[in-house]
Amino acid sequence: MTNIFDYEVPALDSEDFLTLLQKKNIEIKRIVSNTLKTSQTFMQDKDEWLVVLKGCAKLEINGIVHKLKSGDTLFIAANTKHTLLKTKKVVVWLSVYIQ
Repeated sequence: MTNIFDYEVPALDSEDFLTLLQKKNIEIKRIVSNTLKTSQTFMQDKDEWLVVLKGCAKLEINGIVHKLKSGDTLFIAANTKHTLLKTKKVVVWLSVYIQ
């Protein structure tokens, strides 16, 4: 059994990824971001649905900035470039990747 809130905070301006479950066409990860000030751009070949479990972040997709806070969810289609602009202190995410 794993507690999603049992984690060590990564170094400032970095993230830690932990795969919680991987089966057939689905992968679930917990991501912990610590006070990101350096934007990070991602693009994966899987659909992604995410939920912010703790904290606040700004994420840009197709020129639209999404201000996310605890409880907010977002769907990112496969092969869509997206940029995590910054986070406020520590952010805990749950991301579900679907092939």
